[in-house]
Amino acid sequence: MFVLGIDPGLSRCGYGCARRASNGYEATAAGVITTPPEEAVPLRLARLRAELGELIDELRPDVVVVERVFFRSNARTAMAVGQASGVALLTAVEHGCSVVEYTAAEVKLAVTGYGNATKEQVQEMVARLAGLGTVPKPPDAADALALALCHLGAAPWARERAVLG
Repeated sequence: MFVLGIDPGLSRCGYGCARRASNGYEATAAGVITTPPEEAVPLRLARLRAELGELIDELRPDVVVVERVFFRSNARTAMAVGQASGVALLTAVEHGCSVVEYTAAEVKLAVTGYGNATKEQVQEMVARLAGLGTVPKPPDAADALALALCHLGAAPWARERAVLG
C-alpha cells in the first residue's frame, strides 16, 4: 500500500509518501507546498489544489491521509488550516483516492506510543520507522510522513474510516 500523508496548511502544506518495506517502512517522497502570503486567499487555495493534484497524479497513492483539524487557539490560523484541509480532501477525492483522517493525538499515539508526544519525539520516530538517517525537514514534511506511517500501521482497522474516491 502506498500512502500520501498531508499536513494541511495554507502557507505551508506538508506532504509525505510511504509504503511498507521488507524491513519496516520506506519513505519515498516528502516536502512542502508553499503559497505566497501576499496573494489573495482564493488564489492561494487554487494554487494549493493545483499542486496537490499534480502531486497525486505523479505519486499515484492508494490512500491519502489528512490530519483532522480541531480547534486551535488562533481563529485565523484555524480558518486557514481548515480551508487547506478542505482543499486536500476535495483534491484527493477528485483524483479517485480513498481518504482517511486522523487527529494529531492519534498520529502521535501510532508513531510514538504516546498521544501527547512532542513534535521532536514524533520527528525522531518518523526517522527511525522510515529508516532515514536524519529527521525529515521541514517539520511539516515530517508531520505528513507521520500521518502516512500512522495509516500504514492502522490500515487493517481503518477501513471503516475511509471515504472512497
